[in-house]
Amino acid sequence: MQDSPVEINCTAFVGRKHVASGTLRDVVKVIKENWEKSEFVDLLIFDDSTGKPIDIDFRGSLEDVLDRLNGKPGPITDTKENEQPVRRAGRPKLGVVSGEVTLLPRQWDWLKAQPGGASVTLRKLIDEARRSGENGNKARAAQEVTYHFMTAMAGDFPQYEEALRALYAADENRFYESINHWTPDIRDYIKSLASNAFTQEERKTT
Repeated sequence: MQDSPVEINCTAFVGRKHVASGTLRDVVKVIKENWEKSEFVDLLIFDDSTGKPIDIDFRGSLEDVLDRLNGKPGPITDTKENEQPVRRAGRPKLGVVSGEVTLLPRQWDWLKAQPGGASVTLRKLIDEARRSGENGNKARAAQEVTYHFMTAMAGDFPQYEEALRALYAADENRFYESINHWTPDIRDYIKSLASNAFTQEERKTT
């Protein structure tokens, strides 16, 4: 978890040109030192974790800008992050927990025939299902981040809708084919955002 809004990672564009990447503090510093106020008209800064633009008030000095950003309330600050869990004496260590599982006879027969027996096989199946679920959640999150940026910066690009359909259909090849001819800076940033949008299982089937 980040300590401050200015520590989030972001990427800045002026028009369709990538001009800076790094923490929000670093990006703001680069822009304040190298760009005139009149050039901010086409400036957009995107949060790398959401794909959404960040509204920045560039008035005043660099310190003024950073102070305003740090003063904004939001979910980034966690006032309980330094709290330590209370340890109680005699707390048992975590271990194997017994429970009842109801299966059909043929299912028990199959489990018992597996290497390691029923318990080992069930634990392996559960762990694999958990990993698959986590991969799916990561892919969905990457799809949403990619969608937000594409909508903001590439909504009028050719094959935009085709690219979106491929993104949500987890069709990796068709997605990259659709965006391959787009403006290089925007295309490359989209590729970085979409790097986790396709799970390993989906890659095997596309």
